Amino acid sequence: MMRELNFTKMVGAGNDFIVTNAGPKELSALAKKICDRKTGIGADGVLVIEKSKIADFRMRIFNADGSEAEMCGNGLRCAVLFKGIEKKVKVETKAGIYEGEITGEDRVKVKMEDPKDLKLNFPLKVNGRKIKVNFINTGVPHAVVFVEGLDKIAVDIIGPAIRYHDEFKPQGANVNFVEIIDDGNIKIRTYERGVEGETLSCGTGSVASAIIANSKSLFDCAKSKQITDSKINVHTQGGVLKVEFKRVISEVRDVYLEGEAKIVFKGQITL
Repeated sequence: MMRELNFTKMVGAGNDFIVTNAGPKELSALAKKICDRKTGIGADGVLVIEKSKIADFRMRIFNADGSEAEMCGNGLRCAVLFKGIEKKVKVETKAGIYEGEITGEDRVKVKMEDPKDLKLNFPLKVNGRKIKVNFINTGVPHAVVFVEGLDKIAVDIIGPAIRYHDEFKPQGANVNFVEIIDDGNIKIRTYERGVEGETLSCGTGSVASAIIANSKSLFDCAKSKQITDSKINVHTQGGVLKVEFKRVISEVRDVYLEGEAKIVFKGQITL
C-alpha cells in the first residue's frame, strides 16, 4: 500500500538531513531509500522526531546506509530548530539527554555530553605506513589525525582505512583530518561512518577535533602552531562551527557546539 510521508529538508553547516515526525516501522530501509541523492530526496541522514517521557522530545538518527547512530551534533541542532521552541529544550537521544536553544536567526547552540576515552598520539599502521592518531568519544567515536595541506588529503582513501581499522572494532570510528590555522582556529575534513564518505561538516567531529587540538597543545610544547584557547572556531567545508568548553586539569566539561542551521524546503514523498 502506498502512503505519503511529510518531511522537512534541513542543513546544519553543510550536514543535510531529512526530518520527519513520523515514519514506517522499517526506518532503516526508509533512510537508505530517501537519502539516496539520485533516486531519493538526498541527505546525509534521517532525523525522526518522537515523543519522550524524559525530555521535551526524542531524536533518532538514521545514517544514509540505514544504520542508526547514537548521536549527531549538527542533527541535534537541526532538530532543535525544527521544533522551533523559543526556550532551552532537552532532547533524548541514544547517547543520552542533551540541551539546545535557538540563539538567533538560523543559529542553534547545543550542550554536548562531556567527552570520554581520550587517547593521544598512538601509532596506527594505515595503508602500509605508520601514522599518529588520536581518539575521543563525543557522543560517537572519533579518530583525529593532524595534517598539513588539508586540501590535498585523500580523505576517501585514508578515511575508510582508519574507520575500519582493528583498533576501533567493532563499532568503528568517524575520522577527522585536522589542520591548525592559529590559536583558536582549525580546519577539518571528516569521513563519516554510516554515510561512508566525506561530508561537508560533522558536529561531533568538530567537537572532537577542537578538544584534541587543545589537549595536544598541553603536552606537545614543540609544536609551532598550538591551540590553547577553549573557544575554537572549526572551519568545515560547509561553514564555521563554534566549540566552547571548560578544562579542569585533565578533564573537559561544559562543552557547547554552535552554528548555522536552516530549513531548506518542505515536501511530501510517496512510499
